[in-house]
Amino acid sequence: MNKSERLSDMIMFLKDKSAFRLKDIMERFEISKSTALRDVQSLERMGLPIYSKQGRNGHYGILKNRLLSPILFTMDEVFALYFSMLTLEAYESTPFHLSVEQLKTKFETCISSDNISLLHRMEQVFCLGSIRHFNHCHFLKDILQYAIEEKVCEVVYRKKDMDRSYVVQFFDITSAYGQWYATGYNFGTHAPQVFRCDKVTELKESFLYQAKPLEEFQRKADHLYKKPGAIEFEVAISNKGADLFYKEHYPSMELFLENGQYMIRGFYNPGEESFIAHYLTSYGENIESIKPDALKKLMVEQLESLIRHLH
Repeated sequence: MNKSERLSDMIMFLKDKSAFRLKDIMERFEISKSTALRDVQSLERMGLPIYSKQGRNGHYGILKNRLLSPILFTMDEVFALYFSMLTLEAYESTPFHLSVEQLKTKFETCISSDNISLLHRMEQVFCLGSIRHFNHCHFLKDILQYAIEEKVCEVVYRKKDMDRSYVVQFFDITSAYGQWYATGYNFGTHAPQVFRCDKVTELKESFLYQAKPLEEFQRKADHLYKKPGAIEFEVAISNKGADLFYKEHYPSMELFLENGQYMIRGFYNPGEESFIAHYLTSYGENIESIKPDALKKLMVEQLESLIRHLH
């Protein structure tokens, strides 16, 4: 570990402490007393609010109510953060109301001109794949805030040109195929429900129900989403089919590899048969077998309907 990396780790080590001894630094980073003294001096020059207390029980103190200097990042870490940040440009809405251009400017004020030039060249040749998000979500930040604060809210939701009202507690926010989705526990149906965030037209806190702890929604899918009468399914797929699974799948299904054979196992609730059949049809010739037969029959019927439509 070079000095810059050690100082960065040292800042993390000291950030929650009000005092420390030189021996703490020496043992934690396996360095000599002289090296530890030089490192402490370097931290002071960087602006850390450190003071020394002399005497028999001498130690170093860190002033309270003062922010420590920013963490030191290696250039590889800067590049990784920079390009991760650029993926936000694909989103019409984010929960943070930030400007990517302003973030880029702040990044560039912290590095040398040579590294700025290197970043710009990398940006020309290195691209992280993303799907453009065109729909604005007015309440995305509020949905996130209600979720992390474990609050119940009343949602007015536009569905098929009609406004419908739900009382829910949001617990999961995801981005997929150009849309933001939020999953909430619907207190009316006592089951999870997925909402497309750009279709939320009103949102306010509700006191009709007692909020649940967030941990209650971190259970496995079969406990959270499975309803009475749910049907189990099993689909054998090719290696290429496994790639398709990782690109898109749902909480009610899992992928297994058994004796060289990939298997999708899961369940669908009553009323979800057509949706699951349509999803599995997208695997095409990568499907090798399907159980139950009723699901296979429904997939065949959907394909025959499509053939009739095209003719």
